[in-house]
Amino acid sequence: MPRLSENERIDEVNEKISLIQKKDGLTFGTDAFLLASFIRPQKSALAVELGTGTGIVSLLLAARERFSKIWALEVQEEFATLAARNVLLNRMETRVFVRHADLREFGVDELGKEVDVVFSNPPYMRTDSGKRNESDGKYIARHEVCGNIGDFCDAAARLLKYGGRFYCVYRPDRLSELMEALRKHHLEPKQMVFVHADVESEPSMVLVLATKGGAPSLRILPPLILHDSVEKTGTRKLGARAQKIYDTMSFYE
Repeated sequence: MPRLSENERIDEVNEKISLIQKKDGLTFGTDAFLLASFIRPQKSALAVELGTGTGIVSLLLAARERFSKIWALEVQEEFATLAARNVLLNRMETRVFVRHADLREFGVDELGKEVDVVFSNPPYMRTDSGKRNESDGKYIARHEVCGNIGDFCDAAARLLKYGGRFYCVYRPDRLSELMEALRKHHLEPKQMVFVHADVESEPSMVLVLATKGGAPSLRILPPLILHDSVEKTGTRKLGARAQKIYDTMSFYE
């Protein structure tokens, strides 16, 4: 059992992953799991995560052996240290390599080669939005303090080989900004799926796949409806498709 500070706890994510999380930090949520599920396996590929936080998305992918190697970049030193501890806790140190780095300055020369895949759950709030009465770590994780969506797309394009894939999860109300940033950096949107809490709710997130240098051709996948009923206890039950994604960690099986 690793030594924890008073501000930390360990959560069991699934049968394969345990996660040290900060009690006042941004914790593992649905967006991270769905992003990992949306990413197609390329077992011999090299991948980079931009903004790894606790390391959860990279760990989920490594546990399923989706890639041969993942470099997980994190600008906040305390979270880079935390992610590295989570890698050791889950014995993933031969697959996931955490780097304390600013994606705005990180280049291919630091990896030795361009990569096949880049993925990210980037901050989705502008610095002038949202409440400021939260921890610095949580604020930076949610807000564009250390890079906006243009910076994330720029980094993805810089690190990817031609034809490489960029996956991200983002807010639907900022989709136009994401599309503009992707196109500006020669990342062509190829697939998109909206995620809804239920059939009566507007989408709460959007998952996007883009390819570097790809030809224009965007496929809109069927929307993912997370819940289709409410139990007598008041809890909401996952729909059949959502449950299958959670069981297989894949949109495609």
